[in-house]
Amino acid sequence: MSDSPIPTLNSWVEVPKNSDFSIYNLPFGVFKNKKLSSRIGIAIGDKIVDLSILDQEGFFANMFLPEGIFIKDSLNELIALGKVQTKKIRERVQSLLLADNGELRDHSARGKVMVTRKEAEMLLPVKIGDYTDFYSSIEHATNVGKMFRDPENALLPNWKHLPVGYHGRASSIVVSGTPIHRPKGQFKDPDMEVPAFGPSRRLDFELELAFITGKQTKLGDSISTEDAEDYIFGFVLFNDWSARDIQAWEYVPLGPFLGKSFGSSISPWVVTLEALEYFRSANPIQQPEVLSYLKCEKDHSFDINLEVLIQPDGKKPSKVCTSNFKNLYWNVAQQLAHHTSNGCNINVGDMMASGTISGPTDDSLGSMLELSWKGSRAVKLDDGEERKFIEDGDTVIMKGFAERDGVRVGFGEVSSQILPAK
Repeated sequence: MSDSPIPTLNSWVEVPKNSDFSIYNLPFGVFKNKKLSSRIGIAIGDKIVDLSILDQEGFFANMFLPEGIFIKDSLNELIALGKVQTKKIRERVQSLLLADNGELRDHSARGKVMVTRKEAEMLLPVKIGDYTDFYSSIEHATNVGKMFRDPENALLPNWKHLPVGYHGRASSIVVSGTPIHRPKGQFKDPDMEVPAFGPSRRLDFELELAFITGKQTKLGDSISTEDAEDYIFGFVLFNDWSARDIQAWEYVPLGPFLGKSFGSSISPWVVTLEALEYFRSANPIQQPEVLSYLKCEKDHSFDINLEVLIQPDGKKPSKVCTSNFKNLYWNVAQQLAHHTSNGCNINVGDMMASGTISGPTDDSLGSMLELSWKGSRAVKLDDGEERKFIEDGDTVIMKGFAERDGVRVGFGEVSSQILPAK
């Protein structure tokens, strides 16, 4: 954990107790409502700061920002201005929201600047050019290896030497609240003589976080672990929906395809790397020693509490998993360094997901595949219902927050309901 003391900050905006969106957070997102077109905002408590109105009223006058930079349907152009500028924008908003600063509080435009969050429709925060999904939890990789391969040799020989990942489908990543139809596909159980086609019978979630790149590289360039955070703008919660029966039949020899590409869901607010600074956590001990290009001088893990809830249609949600981002074996700097080690170029708005974040205990397993141990045991919900995998009508809700010394920085939630197959 970071040794830096957390400064005491108070806002004139009323922030509910245990709100994810404290003055220490101030995440970026894209929203609209019945009166406003798509635009960029910053969340605090139950409000959204409309950055376009702040800009029009001259609050960013000394920053020489491009005209209309906040009247956009994605964060890409804003992020592309660079971390120096986006950090200044966030810090300027933070200063305007401080309790002893009356610039905005007493300004005639305050009513237009502060938008009620519950009346806003949140949009996909970035235009995602490319998406990569890693496989960075040793607990998850070990559990999957035990289920599908040799329990005595659960990890494949390469796993402790490099961050395993695959290139996924960016077009089917959707914002929280967007329903997902149960996918159809081809599957073949061990007791089936020939494969069949139809709706997935083993639909699953995967609890993940994803980072968004904020700086591009040229083809042939690589990023070191030391420089990696310069290229990371911020993080979102990520639900990597998975059709386990389709995946199990198709993944040999080239890995995930239709069992994953039908949909992934993300939270709408992008929590910046700067907001997470106070929640750094020590990198896990890696044995055997990694190659030099993957070594880290700095801690790149973060203490972020994560949880998953399942809500049957018309009923209350039940918590089924509690995990933590610091459980990952491979950190974000190593992921990005390895991703670009061959000269693969990245662009602003690319998304890199962590892979399922499982922990060492039974209640910290980040997928139904693990919680039900491949469907061999039922997961009980609070009302007595049982689940082995996700059923039609179920809504899966993921939440995440970091907390230290009474200061909370959270992600809100990513929530999506499963609808029947079309």
